[in-house]
Amino acid sequence: MQIASVPKPGSLPLVKDGGVLIQRPVPWNYYQNVVTSSYSYVWWDWERWEKEIDWMALQGINLPLAFTGQEAIWQKVFMGFNISMEDLNDFFGGPAFLAWARMGNLHGWGGPLSKNWLNQQLVLQKKILSRMLELGMTPVLPSFSGNVPAALKTIFPSANITRLGDWNTVDGDPRWCCTYLLNPSDPLFVEIGEAFIQQQIKEYGDVTDIYNCDTFNENSPPTNDPTYISSLGAALYKAMSKGDKDAVWLMQGWLFYSDSHFWKPPQMKALLHSVPQGKMIVLDLFADVKPIWEVSSQFYGTPYIWCLLHNFGGNIEMYGTLDAISSGPIDAHISKNSTMVGVGMCMEGIEQNPVVYELMSEMAFRKEKVQVLEWLKTYTRRRYGKSIQQIEDAWEILYHTVYNCTDGIADHNTDFIVKFPDWDPSTDSGSQTSKLDNMHMLPTVTGSRRFLFQETSWDLPQAHLWYSNQEVVKALKLFLAAGNGLAGSLTYRYDLVDLTRQALSKLANQVYLDAVNAFRRKDVKALNDHSQKFIQLIKDIDILLAADDNFLLGTWLESAKMLAENPSEMRQYEWNARTQVTMWYDTTTTNQSKLHDYANKFWSGLLKEYYLPRAASYFSHLSKSLRKNESFKLVEWRKEWVSFSNKWQSGVEQYPVKAKGDFVVIAKSLFERYFGSS
Repeated sequence: MQIASVPKPGSLPLVKDGGVLIQRPVPWNYYQNVVTSSYSYVWWDWERWEKEIDWMALQGINLPLAFTGQEAIWQKVFMGFNISMEDLNDFFGGPAFLAWARMGNLHGWGGPLSKNWLNQQLVLQKKILSRMLELGMTPVLPSFSGNVPAALKTIFPSANITRLGDWNTVDGDPRWCCTYLLNPSDPLFVEIGEAFIQQQIKEYGDVTDIYNCDTFNENSPPTNDPTYISSLGAALYKAMSKGDKDAVWLMQGWLFYSDSHFWKPPQMKALLHSVPQGKMIVLDLFADVKPIWEVSSQFYGTPYIWCLLHNFGGNIEMYGTLDAISSGPIDAHISKNSTMVGVGMCMEGIEQNPVVYELMSEMAFRKEKVQVLEWLKTYTRRRYGKSIQQIEDAWEILYHTVYNCTDGIADHNTDFIVKFPDWDPSTDSGSQTSKLDNMHMLPTVTGSRRFLFQETSWDLPQAHLWYSNQEVVKALKLFLAAGNGLAGSLTYRYDLVDLTRQALSKLANQVYLDAVNAFRRKDVKALNDHSQKFIQLIKDIDILLAADDNFLLGTWLESAKMLAENPSEMRQYEWNARTQVTMWYDTTTTNQSKLHDYANKFWSGLLKEYYLPRAASYFSHLSKSLRKNESFKLVEWRKEWVSFSNKWQSGVEQYPVKAKGDFVVIAKSLFERYFGSS
């Protein structure tokens, strides 16, 4: 989009003398998370990948993850160990769930993978690697982490293979839960690890020496004995170095945050020091909020990359920590005995919050902290092609509100439209805390400002809110005032639609709570009024999102179907696409999956056809219970909702792939309707 604001050739002054040279303060600029391949890239063809790699080059990225097509490599490797294609059908996940099958969280879910998919993705990977190399990048390839098909245990009965515990299933269904891990200390581990890297070299050539491996991601070793942990790390690296003598192990440091009760200093040191010095790089994955380098003596001397995590599940929400981004990498680099060797962007999903990634990309070239307000003035001029005072004033407000989160909470969008609370709000049903989806129970953060909704208490759900929505509405008013001069700008369109959506979705959170409180007061009329307003907000936001190409469900679904070569694949891919963004992983007739709404999206089509029926059904049940003076039948609603969700996931309805409507007119109309008195 921003290409439209680039000045025409010949309109810029010539660069004088030898030009301008800016030296990177650190060598590496890393990009991607191991799950981005599923949340964002899964349905991409070469045309879309080509644009992304060009964008990487423009941002100075030189160390990107390259995970596409690895199942075709695994197929060849495992068949060499007498694993059949039938066995692999149970091992690989479906296209939209490959990230979690690769990590050993699940198996078989959404599959099997067709021969067409395997071949298609391998061809695509070769194009991706070729272009990355052409543009001077060092791709990071996968390596063997120990995740193996169940059949390997039968073929090698003496091998040290452990069945892992349940990962987020409702009832531990063995059809997709509880995968198998080959212990790194087993000689077979090195054999398979070496074979995998050698097969990659055979397919791609000698394109890299850097390999990702995350054996202990959400999977703790069986003992915390440092000696044992050290031997595991050494075995993991041996499997890599046998395949590539110059191998460097790149590891996500997420485990040191998410499983900090296990990874104390002795265990961290044992793992980090289990490989030769300089042969491991750690991604300080969540450094924008919870930097590990500060509390681990610079990862005990191990080279690391300061990373921005920022996004979970590809959720769409205006959110950022611009102050941390503008100063964190500098503080890390100039700190005493720093072992920082790069910066990185490790978001779970892309295509949201462009301002965050623009600033983060620049930090690869910055030696001093950035004055964010001044930077925002140049950013907005660059983004919209001109300077407009109202826009600058609006962005100053946004900088101090949505882009200044300091509460330390990982921002997973819990707005009630897209992550509807699954609970019984009756006041006489005992403590609700245990019954309420814990994704909506936000911990108190000492010493930071929190803006809670009016009339909330700890037995009510809470969506994440770290700023005053009234201030954001002021920014929206300024944005709208600049509309006449920017109506033809695609970047202005995106930002206005996103900002209007943000303000309305936060308003909807309060409307939901008003409805719940009316239910508790047994006020039928107020419940109906507030629930109707909530429903209307969903409808209006859907119309708003339809006015910009970047917020359409149809794009996601059609890109999935475009990769199919026959009707059967088309149905499978569409089911994968629909399921990932709604209620993915297993359900029962009365229980939503534990991962429902994890990858929620503010997309036109999804709001009207999925989120709206859910809310309408729930409020209808609430209203009915008041009118009949009976208890709210939560299980009955769940049964109805799970059935609807499963049916929608199997649907084939088509959704628009082109924007419609005048975004300025729509945004102004909605502002007047909901914030006219502001």
